[in-house]
Amino acid sequence: MLKETAPQLRRAAVLYNPKVAANVAFLHSAETAAASLGMTVTPSAANDDTDIESTLTAFAREPHGGVIVTPSPVTNTKEKRELIVSLAERLSLPAIYPYRLTATSRELISYNYDPIAQWQGAASYVDRILRGAKPAELPVQAPTKYEMVINLKTAKALGLKIPESFLLRANEVIE
Repeated sequence: MLKETAPQLRRAAVLYNPKVAANVAFLHSAETAAASLGMTVTPSAANDDTDIESTLTAFAREPHGGVIVTPSPVTNTKEKRELIVSLAERLSLPAIYPYRLTATSRELISYNYDPIAQWQGAASYVDRILRGAKPAELPVQAPTKYEMVINLKTAKALGLKIPESFLLRANEVIE
């Protein structure tokens, strides 16, 4: 998605928490996807503000870069989101974020599962358990509904022209 919005990208920094197994798996998936797009990935450990700032600042010294922010407690507190967004703006780095609440302000793109659909699924599981189902016998369910939000104000500030075909796939476009 990031490459589609900014075709000039050749590199992506993946801002991840190395202590979260799902973030490490996400990093490996990003590396695989990047190779198929002719891009390189720079793993960027996000343990604290200093890591985030120094990593993104160093990454931005070379052209044609973008940022992928993974969902973790380190990257998703209000303060960390603001730091990452401010750095991405200042360093002119297109970035994709994991939660809708980010793209609705100043971020370029957010993409993640629809939390309301997830909560509804959880409610049906609670109902089944209260009716006697054994939790260990219930299947694990992956998200089935995802949402994408694109912020055209941010795209314009970054000098990006988002393709119409990409905009049509978005659940929401912020103008």
